Amino acid sequence: MLLLISPDSVEEAVDCAKAAEYLDIVDVKKPDEGSLGANFPWVIREIREAVPAGKPVSATVGDVPYKPGTVAQAALGAVVSGATYIKVGLYGCTTPDQGIDVMRAVVRAVKDYRPEALVVASGYADAHRIGCVNPLALPDIAARSGADAAMLDTAIKDGTRLFDHVPPEVCAEFVGRTHAAGLLAALAGSVKQADLPTLTRIGTDIVGVRGAVCEGGDRNAGRIQPHMVAAFRAEMDRHAREHAAGVTVAG
Repeated sequence: MLLLISPDSVEEAVDCAKAAEYLDIVDVKKPDEGSLGANFPWVIREIREAVPAGKPVSATVGDVPYKPGTVAQAALGAVVSGATYIKVGLYGCTTPDQGIDVMRAVVRAVKDYRPEALVVASGYADAHRIGCVNPLALPDIAARSGADAAMLDTAIKDGTRLFDHVPPEVCAEFVGRTHAAGLLAALAGSVKQADLPTLTRIGTDIVGVRGAVCEGGDRNAGRIQPHMVAAFRAEMDRHAREHAAGVTVAG
């Protein structure tokens, strides 16, 4: 399981760089513009320069409307700015076909420029609260559009969490459908250390966190702390070892 950490400024990215050995992907977003709010191209560039060259940088392009052309241009801007994972929040897509339209445009824009870049179709565990596509539609949207990964996050940051809206057994179905399509499965949404056993058991490929590694557990007022990143990674590794041992014994 890969650990994705989301700084919201160059200063926080520097803190991530101090903890680079404990994380796998540095994710650039702008939380005050939404759960997958897009940050400025120059911020993506500055964060790309601030973190070690071998550490992938991810960038969100926003909680996007159903406007494939607009979103494709935004995605191209993110990859030109140095991101190698491009995440698209299908906020304004109310049907799977609309999601496929947007993601096909994004995939073409990104892959024409950088074929090795990874495109992530992101949906929302609390989709019922905002009227967008069902979370379990995301794996098929990602597969049919040529994306590389499907992700679930939460749209409304009001203290509710991933498993409050999509229980573990449904997340397991999401991961299973994503893997069946040959894609990576990513989960986020106020994830805490206590969720790691479940996330490990269901086979999550990428876990995204912010609040869990911020001062006071506050994604907005707190700042990412390198020692909290290290602690989160230690717990991830411990659960991975325990799960592997359990599977070996069972086998």
